[in-house]
Amino acid sequence: MAEGGGAALALHGFTGSTHSLGGVPAALARAGLAVGAPMLAGHGTVVDDLDDKRWPDWLVTAERAYDELAAEHDRVVVFGLSMGGALACRLACERPVAGLALLNPLIDPPAESFRQALRGVIDAGFPRAPGIAGDIADPEAEEVGYPELPLAALLSVCEGLDELLPRLGSVTCPVLVMTSREDHVVPTVSSDIVAARVGGPVERVWLERSYHVATLDHDRHEVERLTVAFALRVAAG
Repeated sequence: MAEGGGAALALHGFTGSTHSLGGVPAALARAGLAVGAPMLAGHGTVVDDLDDKRWPDWLVTAERAYDELAAEHDRVVVFGLSMGGALACRLACERPVAGLALLNPLIDPPAESFRQALRGVIDAGFPRAPGIAGDIADPEAEEVGYPELPLAALLSVCEGLDELLPRLGSVTCPVLVMTSREDHVVPTVSSDIVAARVGGPVERVWLERSYHVATLDHDRHEVERLTVAFALRVAAG
């Protein structure tokens, strides 16, 4: 039985770690929310651990963390960065999420030609590509993430997005979409798709001074402020 009060779940992105979330979990906790910030399966250790992990593994991590919070709290808000934003949307398709705060969410499925190219690289004996961590404008900031990107796992991300895209209309909770104007990892069209296709009310904010990992970048304090204000509003019902 839920005890009342609000809670927040924070989900990091592909090949990143909970460090990638920056000060968002702590800011939510200071605001009085119970906070969960799980390490997604295969992340936060060594890249070898991610080689055999797939979309269902990351979704299970997110679902379990959400369910633990929902067992104790009436309303749970979900913050998602990059692939964490896709997982957040997927949760909201089937669970009564109070609201979604999405930062540079990865939503748009890559083209089949891109996937074919990935399969060709794998078949040629190159199962990994250079890492995507660290897309940050602030030269003094650094993201803790893997230096390599397992391509089979990336193909599984694509499959997860295929499954998510037609279900976005079932997301009826309020949604905050924060998008970096310049992002070298996730094109801004993913944020456009979320705003256009979810079934609930959408608030959009553009970040002008940060790249993909805005939680660690010049706009980090603005991301924290916006996320906390949104979370408190929707958690209050």
